[in-house]
Amino acid sequence: MSAGIAFEETMRGAFALGETDPARGAAAGRRAGTRLAMHAAVAIDDLAAFLADPGHPGGLGGRVDFPPLGVDLAASGGVFRLFSSAGDDGMGRRMVYELALPVDGVDYYLAGEKRVRDDPGPDLWRDTTTLYTRLHRGTDTGGEVVGAGILELGVPQLTALLSTLRVTGDGDARTLAAFGGFFFGELWDLYAPLARGGRP
Repeated sequence: MSAGIAFEETMRGAFALGETDPARGAAAGRRAGTRLAMHAAVAIDDLAAFLADPGHPGGLGGRVDFPPLGVDLAASGGVFRLFSSAGDDGMGRRMVYELALPVDGVDYYLAGEKRVRDDPGPDLWRDTTTLYTRLHRGTDTGGEVVGAGILELGVPQLTALLSTLRVTGDGDARTLAAFGGFFFGELWDLYAPLARGGRP
């Protein structure tokens, strides 16, 4: 059996139907008082394979609260990617969270990404806790966008996330150390050059 990692993460934010751009959707959601919560359960069953794959993929499940569609909606068949490449310039990474979300016989697909880039200014916290999110009709991101918004991970939610972090399979303390080294090492590679006045 392989050594793996699992954790749970909750992100919430203003979200609105009828919008396709996350920023506009968040603004519309704030005006209307509509919010979406993603309660994500991440599973990386084989940490060695995860670290070796440039896309760093894992499994994602969980539940979604969005009153216009329903509360405590079961989501599954998701995609999780941690620090995958954000583009050809090699200067950014993405954290990808995608969930299949069937609601009353209608298929939806909730897709979000955190954009981790070395932009000017102290944006590390914002980059790693802000999820730009779209809701597609259908079973993947190729479907029509029917809603959008921005979800965030606050300090209480981050504390809760850390409390759920656990090893799976044949994992032990070294598995946690390897995952932590990868996570913080990627952030160091992206942001340390700024502290030295340079670029990666």
